[in-house]
Amino acid sequence: MSQKFQVGLVQMAMSADPQENVEKAAARVADAARKGAQVVCLPELYRSPYFCQKEDAALFDLAETVPGPSTERLSKVAKEHGVAIVVPIFEKRAPGLYHNSAVILDADGRTAGLYRKMHIPDDPAFYEKFYFTPGDLGFKAFDTRFGRVGTLICWDQWYPEGARLTALQGAAILFYPTAIGWHPHEKAKHGASQRDAWKTIQRGHAIANGCFVAAVNRVGHEKTVPGEPGLEFWGTSFLCDPFGVVVAEASTDQEEILVAEVDVGRMEEVRRGWPFLRDRRIDAYGGIEKRFIDG
Repeated sequence: MSQKFQVGLVQMAMSADPQENVEKAAARVADAARKGAQVVCLPELYRSPYFCQKEDAALFDLAETVPGPSTERLSKVAKEHGVAIVVPIFEKRAPGLYHNSAVILDADGRTAGLYRKMHIPDDPAFYEKFYFTPGDLGFKAFDTRFGRVGTLICWDQWYPEGARLTALQGAAILFYPTAIGWHPHEKAKHGASQRDAWKTIQRGHAIANGCFVAAVNRVGHEKTVPGEPGLEFWGTSFLCDPFGVVVAEASTDQEEILVAEVDVGRMEEVRRGWPFLRDRRIDAYGGIEKRFIDG
């Protein structure tokens, strides 16, 4: 593993055809590799439009196994281009048991690990609890040929506990494959503040843990429920450094591939100046495992 490696963030819009999305993702990963990326991340649930806008048992047919279509196709791309890939999937673990997951493929095409989304939302047009069982593998970091990476997924972005526990396992970067956007009627009133809050908390994870953070979002306006306004995904995929500085950022409305550097030496520099890990009071955090500290 190197002190420096290049990461690729693939900001995509999705079609209704899963196989078309797989091939599109394969092409985007190959493009990112040609641009110098060594570890590439795709958006959350990249094989389909964001289907959680409604509760429909027929949509469980979108799920795939591990190994399955995504790992079969993208492991070939990983091996061909010598690139590691974070592949977010709708995982069918067993009949009636499904997860929102990410498979980590190393540069030789082998599966380096699996993460299952720990925090599952349930909001209007984000009905994920209907589809996904909460993850049971915990927060994890994985070694790739180029560096140690952590993977969390979308709603996990709002929880500093997950970021901390992943960073404590030595991850140089926390990847957050994401599907986040506005309800169109909220955009005019809350749009800027919602997106700013989303960026701010992830920059905070980078600062608090002295590591890099990458959010990889989808883009476009998706209407999957007739008569409903749908969701406008806001793009804005970005990478920030251990000081919280945004070093690369995509647009709000275009498909893009960002390639930027993760420098482990920068982590060392920032952590020496701001030794938050050194000064943590690990003897004083009893209670963090409680839902609420009553009284």
